Parts: sequence; C-alpha cells; structure tokens
Amino acid sequence: MQCGNYMGRPISRREMLLRCTAGFGALALTALMSERSYGERLRLDGGPLAPKPPHYKPKARNVIFLYMDGGPSQVDTFDPKPRLDREHGQPIKMKVPRTQFNNVGNVLKSPWKFRRYGESGIPVSDLFPNVARCVDELCIIRSMVSEFSEHTNANYFLHTGFGQQGRPSMGAWITYGLGTDCQDVPGFIVLNGGLIPPGGLDNFASGFLPATFQGSVFKYGKHPVANLVSPEPSRRLQSNKLRLMQSLDRTVLGRISDADAIESAIRNYELAFRMQTAVPALLDLRGETRATRKLYGLDSDYAPTRTYGTLCLLARRLVERGVRFVELTCPNVGADRWDQHSGLKEGHERNARAVDQPIAGLLTDLKARGLLEETIVLWGGEFGRTPMAQGTNGRDHNPFGFTMWLAGGGVKGGTVYGATDEYGYFAVENKVEIHDLHATILHLLGIDHTRLTFRFGGRDMRLTDVKGRVLYEILA
Repeated sequence: MQCGNYMGRPISRREMLLRCTAGFGALALTALMSERSYGERLRLDGGPLAPKPPHYKPKARNVIFLYMDGGPSQVDTFDPKPRLDREHGQPIKMKVPRTQFNNVGNVLKSPWKFRRYGESGIPVSDLFPNVARCVDELCIIRSMVSEFSEHTNANYFLHTGFGQQGRPSMGAWITYGLGTDCQDVPGFIVLNGGLIPPGGLDNFASGFLPATFQGSVFKYGKHPVANLVSPEPSRRLQSNKLRLMQSLDRTVLGRISDADAIESAIRNYELAFRMQTAVPALLDLRGETRATRKLYGLDSDYAPTRTYGTLCLLARRLVERGVRFVELTCPNVGADRWDQHSGLKEGHERNARAVDQPIAGLLTDLKARGLLEETIVLWGGEFGRTPMAQGTNGRDHNPFGFTMWLAGGGVKGGTVYGATDEYGYFAVENKVEIHDLHATILHLLGIDHTRLTFRFGGRDMRLTDVKGRVLYEILA
C-alpha cells in the first residue's frame, strides 16, 4: 500500500507520448486478441518463418504450383481416348451424372492429335509440343477426383483441402511447417499473371494459422508489390521509424501477453523493409542470358507467353533463393481461362500457347541448374471436362476423373498413374483424392501430414482433414 501523500515520479512528455501511443494501439487490439486464432503464437527461435526441421529426411525443399485456372480438359491434354474418335457425334453410351449446366450433348472427340514422346513413350496432345519433350520428367496422374463441380468450392478444396473459404492454403501450411530458407521475401508467394481464380484471395490465405504464413501476391508488371518504394528521403530515417514502431509494438505486446497479430505486424514491418532491397534485385532480369530468356519465351510474339514466361523465370529465381512455395496464376488470353463451355478449340489453344513454352523452359532450366531434384513442380486445375459436348463445341465441368502432373522433387518421372474409363469421364483405377495429393506433397517435403496440425475450434486441424494417403507408388 502507499500513503495518500505519496506522489509518483512525473513522466516526461516524450515518455507520455510513447506510452499513450502504445496504449491506443492496445485499445484497438483488445477485441482482436480475444480471438484464439490471433492469440496463439508458434514459439520459434528466429521468428515464425525461420527454417524448421522436417519430420524426416525430405526429398524436396520447394514447391512451384502451376495452377491452370478453370479446369483443362484431360481428354484433350494428357489422357487420350480413342473411343471418342470412334463415337464422335453420337449420344454417349453410358449413364452420366448431372453436369454443372446440365447441357449434355453428343460425344466430342479431341480436336488435337496425341503423339508419343520420350523414352517413356507417353502420349501428349499437340496442345503441348514443348512440355511433351519433357515428358520423361513428368508423373502424370490420370485419376484425380474432386468433391465439387463448381469453380469457387473446387478452388478452395484444391488449395485448402476444404470446400469453403476460411481454411489455410497449402502454401500457408507448408511455410507453417517448414518456414523458409529466404528471409528477404515472403515464404509463400503468388505470382499473379492477371487472373485471380474464383474464390479470390482466400485461395491463398492463412485461415486460422498465424497471419505471417498467408500468400503474398506479386503482380505482373513494373510495380509487382504495392508501396514497395519508400516514401522516406533516406533509408536511415526509415530504419529509425521502423525501430520506433517495433518499440511501440513490443511495449503493447508486453502488456497484453503474447499475441500473433502484433508479432505478425512486427515481422511484416521487418520483412517489408528487407523487401525494398530484395524485390527490385529479384525482378531485374537483365542478368539472365539471352538464351535463358528465349528458353522461357520472353521473346515470343504472343503477349500471354511473355507474361507467363516471366512468371516462370521469376519462380525459378524464387526457389533458387529458398522461397518455400510459389504459385502461378494464369495470364489473360482473351478467353475464359481454361473454362471452355464453348469454343473449346480456340480457348484451349490460346491458354496452351501461353503456358507451353514457359513451362517447358522452367523444367529444362531447373534440371540444368540441379534444382529440379529438390523442387516439386505441380500442374493442374480444380477439375477436368466432360467427354461429351456442351452445346456443340464446348465441355462442361467434370470432377469425377481428371489429370494433374508432378515433376521433380522425388517424383518418379516418365510414368502414368491411375486411369479413367474409355470415355475419360470417371476415374476407375487408382483413384486419387485431393487429400492424397496434399499428403504426398507434404511427404516429399519431409512432413508427416497427420502430424502437421494446428489447434483451432477445439480440435487439431490439418491440411488433409481426417483423410489422405501418401502415393508411394509414384515416388522415386
């Protein structure tokens, strides 16, 4: 106790401003801190993005996800079906489920020929003449299935393992589990070619994980990151302001206990400061040789090829620097992504022309630099397409059997896994669910998918929910 005559030491004006400033911040954060998702923080030396040990020796260190927004047709790309040629224009001779738009036409053969490539002799459509030459690096899964036939839900399911928004993305889970080897840029980066998929930025969100692990979107063009250029006249002044903000934040943190929101803000300030130097150097491609630029299609007369080629080259530079997870979205080709409900031939050709050479360039470059063996390259969309026509020249959504492929990172190249029926509609052999795909990618990174958990809502949540099996059959 203290007597009524006691008077505490008066504080200085500078100290009063410092405490009051932090106090106003605490007032605003009080409600936020009451939420468990913000109030829980992972204790890690060096910060939440510091590299963390895997559960066991990994075969891969990084992931590049080549997301084909809209759903490429499996029977027109990597899963040839001669029966479509024989029965073209006829009613399909099997019972089919209700499709997304329930506009069921006759059997539609592929407008493209398939040819066999490489030592493996795997057939690839003429849509991908450049990727076809890399077929011996690919493990083509022809038996993927999804639980959703609508874009938004299917996108959430593919990215987060759950068909509704609010869950952490695969990239967020991986950086949560492993951190990143690069401390100058975020550990999970989305290179936006111009099209954000249905479902929006929630496809790349951290959900209930700490905010540090959410995907950071880099746009294509001269200004990929907002507010990257410092408004301060000198780096020293900016550094002093950053230290003041850190001091204020840590003062609040000491008063209201450990909290993710404040820690994330502190980390974000620090990372943003480092990015102002790192990102311009990363995006400066002048140091790349003319041969490398040509390999990726940066000299193409087709603008979407140049766009996607730049993104693929940036993806290589990112994983080269240790970024854990990089996702590429599609460029705008003037057609509706890979979602051709009509105009299949024109739409798929535009999309394939945009990505074919850059993807082949990426695979070739990664292999030449010794990076492919430690980088998982994943290609595919949220579902496939129907073997019969929608209208006369399009295809509807098909979640019952479609194709994705992986390369590098401990995957057995030059192989085909699973199969669909003779029409290419349903997976009938070695069916692979999205949870299986996620479990396998985590396994290659050295993570046991059943042990990568986060306590939320009274249970230990994980990317694979209560499902998922590792596809040991496709591992090298």
